[in-house]
Amino acid sequence: MYEKLLTTTKSLFIILLTALAFSAPLFANPIIPIPTQPQQPNYTPGPPNLSATGYILMDATSGKVIAEKNSDARMPPASLTKLMSLYIISAAIKSGQVKMDDKVHISTKAWKTEGSRMFVKVNDDVPVKELLQGIIVASGNDATVALAEHVAGTEEAFTSMMNQQAQFLGMKNSHFMDSTGLPNSNHYSTAHDLAILTQAYIKNFPEDYSFYSEKWFTYNNIKQPNRNRLLWRFQYADGLKTGHTDEAGYCLVGSAKKDGMRLISVVLGEPSDLVRTEDSIRLLTYGFRFFETHRLYSSQNPIVLARVWQGEKNDIPLGIKEDLYVTIPTGQYKKLQASIVLNNPMKAPIVKGQTYGNVNVILNNQVIVSKPLIALDDNPQGGLWRRASDTVRFNINKYFSRTEEKVNTG
Repeated sequence: MYEKLLTTTKSLFIILLTALAFSAPLFANPIIPIPTQPQQPNYTPGPPNLSATGYILMDATSGKVIAEKNSDARMPPASLTKLMSLYIISAAIKSGQVKMDDKVHISTKAWKTEGSRMFVKVNDDVPVKELLQGIIVASGNDATVALAEHVAGTEEAFTSMMNQQAQFLGMKNSHFMDSTGLPNSNHYSTAHDLAILTQAYIKNFPEDYSFYSEKWFTYNNIKQPNRNRLLWRFQYADGLKTGHTDEAGYCLVGSAKKDGMRLISVVLGEPSDLVRTEDSIRLLTYGFRFFETHRLYSSQNPIVLARVWQGEKNDIPLGIKEDLYVTIPTGQYKKLQASIVLNNPMKAPIVKGQTYGNVNVILNNQVIVSKPLIALDDNPQGGLWRRASDTVRFNINKYFSRTEEKVNTG
């Protein structure tokens, strides 16, 4: 009688564990459809033909390169160099090392610097804010050197900071010899690197970015226009910087925002001021007309609940570190899919912030974006009973999964 009862109990226990094992698709990687929008035209023409030696068009939010030509070729950047100088200066202001109302003493070296000028005078004491405007609006080489010396002590030390920052941002084909961009064979950058720099500037220093849309700047009774003619000719433009030397040609880094979508354009080696402006307008118009950017997932919000073995809890929420944006041709949104690829098996302990899989965004059967999935919470190991029961459930599920695979494969 006792043996019969024990046998019956064991059978019920196995049936119960088998039912639990098949209560969820533990080994499947789900396909998650993204909600559709109304159908739009799908035709996407090629980018416009430009006179630039090299160019790039990038979405500032997703980082998607929409169009490019020779974008990784090293070229002289001329005064576009000042975007890196301004990045270092804005970082010093944001950290509190430099304040907007600090007075900067103008050295003889700064005063004598060749090229475009803000027209500061030697031994003057000029507020940081005015020098910043003098660099952005008037492209003042004198103002740039003065602030470089104020931030780092010497322009040479400041230039070293510029190169270190370039490496940190992933500007792999850039090297700077000074803060202003005067001709030098060892001073170079690329359209792609300058787009990366601009994207980082807009993201990290929005409080200083408003200076780039100022059309005029007056100092020492001299009124100068912003050399970026996009501000006058393209209604969505709000930055950034021009550059010109005989060696570099006419260059322009532009940015514009329309309906929540921000684009960055870089043209290098143009034949004239007029052409660099018109080509930038062509690029930006192309991007706004034929592409769109969407936020698919928000950071720190669960994308999927993943099964965890031997943990205090049965599952763990997984998400992404930063918001996930995609830039795609207009009218393609309804075709997007997202697949979740999880580390299998996932066993406790699970540590918050560590990676346990990927989310892949798919368009027309191609992965266009892949981001790591991180744990949004901790899940330590469970007690002895939880670990033992999960081990049994896992082995049963694994056995039947293999059996099903053998049947499916013949």
